[in-house]
Amino acid sequence: MKIRVGMGFDVHRLEAGRDFIIGGIRLEGSDKGAVGHSDADVLIHAICDALLGAANLRDIGFHFANTDSRWKDMDSKYFLSEVTKMLSARGWKVGNVDCTICLEKPKINPHVDTMKETLAPLMDVEPDAVSIKATTSEKLGYVGREEGVSASVVALIFQE
Repeated sequence: MKIRVGMGFDVHRLEAGRDFIIGGIRLEGSDKGAVGHSDADVLIHAICDALLGAANLRDIGFHFANTDSRWKDMDSKYFLSEVTKMLSARGWKVGNVDCTICLEKPKINPHVDTMKETLAPLMDVEPDAVSIKATTSEKLGYVGREEGVSASVVALIFQE
């Protein structure tokens, strides 16, 4: 069996009056949302980068450039589905992903199960293979000032 790991990181600015899409779901009741070329789903973007990195397939921007109008306002679940197909075409399967979201508010923990149920099928894994944790930056930096959100992901892929 061949095993590889990859790491992904993404950050997006937060802006008032925008929908907040993260982990493939819309968080209701948030007064700010992430800004980006697509739907700005920081978690999915970091997952894509971790998976692509593990397979040595560059990064999300290489495959879905923010200068390409095809991806304007695109649902990031499409990107994750396509990345999974890219891996599969090369004989790779997703083993698991371990994700950390850094955000002051809203609280992520009430939404973790829904995110796992949304993301797992896109990677052809069970929800138990998707770990999602949340933390704050203790009011420090851009996250602490509620100006941005970041996500870090470690992914394991394998070939049998």
